[in-house]
Amino acid sequence: MPRVETELAEAAFPKQAVFSKTVTLAMTGASGAQYGLRLLQCLLAADVRVWLLLSDAARVVIDTETDVQLPRHEDDTAVETFLARRFGAREGQLKLFGKRDWFSPVASGTGSPASMVVCPASGGTLSAIACGASNNLIERAADVALKERRQLILVPREAPYSEIHLENMLKLTRMGAVILPASPGFYQQPRTLEDLVDFVVARLLDQLGVEQGLLPRWGEPQ
Repeated sequence: MPRVETELAEAAFPKQAVFSKTVTLAMTGASGAQYGLRLLQCLLAADVRVWLLLSDAARVVIDTETDVQLPRHEDDTAVETFLARRFGAREGQLKLFGKRDWFSPVASGTGSPASMVVCPASGGTLSAIACGASNNLIERAADVALKERRQLILVPREAPYSEIHLENMLKLTRMGAVILPASPGFYQQPRTLEDLVDFVVARLLDQLGVEQGLLPRWGEPQ
């Protein structure tokens, strides 16, 4: 290819850092912020690029349930930088999008990645996704995943489930979403709270096709 054409091609398709894959991770206001933060940590450690979405309620839950005290700034850049440093993200590996950032890649089928996880997923979020509300970027990104027939994993923590919750989960399952409740098992004989969190996160990583060493698969040595 002539040098001029090569330069034009490079300008049209600028080089970016290479990551194993890209996953959209959304956290909402359900209890269980530990699951979402641990998943974020594991995805970054596995060299996965993460596009992160945080609802306002999720930020409150993170502050309430964990020792992760997010910066209290209007600018999401401060929160993004804080989380990137805390979890050792590479340059360009973690991007936080605001709830009204309609020009973000996840808002369109032409830019959204192949996989999205909502962890934890509140009952209100399940309802909004099930009916296609798209009132904020989390709901819109999930709507895009469904319409494009891409992987959508929802991690509800509500207990007990009402008929409304169950109907929404059945509806979403029929649309192609995977419902993966935050229900840790005990056959691995957990000894700590972290072991219980890792059980659910390991299941999520398996669903995403990301190699994990948090939990041996059934039949493998403990």
